[in-house]
Amino acid sequence: MERNNFDNPIFLFTFILIAITLNTISSIHFLLIMLAGVLFVGFYLCLKKRYLYSLSFIVLAFLFIEINSGLKPLSLSLLSLFLYVFIIPYINKTITYSSITNYVYIILFYIGVIIIWSMGAELDERFFSAVIINILIDLIFFGVFI
Repeated sequence: MERNNFDNPIFLFTFILIAITLNTISSIHFLLIMLAGVLFVGFYLCLKKRYLYSLSFIVLAFLFIEINSGLKPLSLSLLSLFLYVFIIPYINKTITYSSITNYVYIILFYIGVIIIWSMGAELDERFFSAVIINILIDLIFFGVFI
């Protein structure tokens, strides 16, 4: 069985605190949902391995991010659950498991965030540039630390 840093509850709790702090500070000046893609991978792994206490902390972190960014409460959690139940099994059937699939999961999560954001607000180039920056930050952070 493959182990990663999300199996360590101390790392997960520290990561959640960092993500909440960064999103709280950055929401003052920018339109960012920083590190939400990495939290989605944590959500996926916690559901897959049945770490329900860790999952509850990830849902709380999603709630803080949603409140700071202006999204509806629990929309990121519902998006993550939808991706886990319907999209990820299809991807796992078509792509043999490799380390690249977690990067695909992050990109699909942000595509879902774009769809959710387009339902409630107007999309402009500032939003798309923020999403591209968030994807790059998440992919780099995920590749280096997780």
